[in-house]
Amino acid sequence: MAELATIARPYAEALFKASSSDLAATAAWMDGLGVIAENEQLQQLASNPKITEQAMLDVIASVAGALPAPAHNLLRTVLENGRFVALPEIAKQFRTLKNAQSGSSDAVIYSAFAMYAGSLSELALLLEKRFERKLNASVVVEPELIGGIRVVVGDEVLDTSVKARLEQMKVALTA
Repeated sequence: MAELATIARPYAEALFKASSSDLAATAAWMDGLGVIAENEQLQQLASNPKITEQAMLDVIASVAGALPAPAHNLLRTVLENGRFVALPEIAKQFRTLKNAQSGSSDAVIYSAFAMYAGSLSELALLLEKRFERKLNASVVVEPELIGGIRVVVGDEVLDTSVKARLEQMKVALTA
């Protein structure tokens, strides 16, 4: 949604500038807040006019645990401005800014089976050579791939799954 991206950009940029001394720690708590803010029930609660900002802060703090002062300040500002639904997008844009500064990208590896740490690190090294940049890899298990992997880095996709190969064969046979 373009509107959320437009709303989130100034928040993400301000947070990036304010936390330039410790981007890793900020990214960690920001990712956590982004996940929490994706919860539909919390979004409905935040949009309820009868719920005060302080009550909402208390609810989020009970879910997230102890938050550092910058996180608390960001949450207060977002809630006061009625922008709680933009928090996941703020987290996403913050991560993009952080990755751009460090010259890395997020990579989501979809695998038919769970991957062990050793094989994931070997695969990450190969993918870094293939995509020519440092990657922050995460794995999502998708059994419908049957075998192989599908890697998504930004808008680039590398699909070596059995499912993709079967689709290619289907297209070739029906053409």
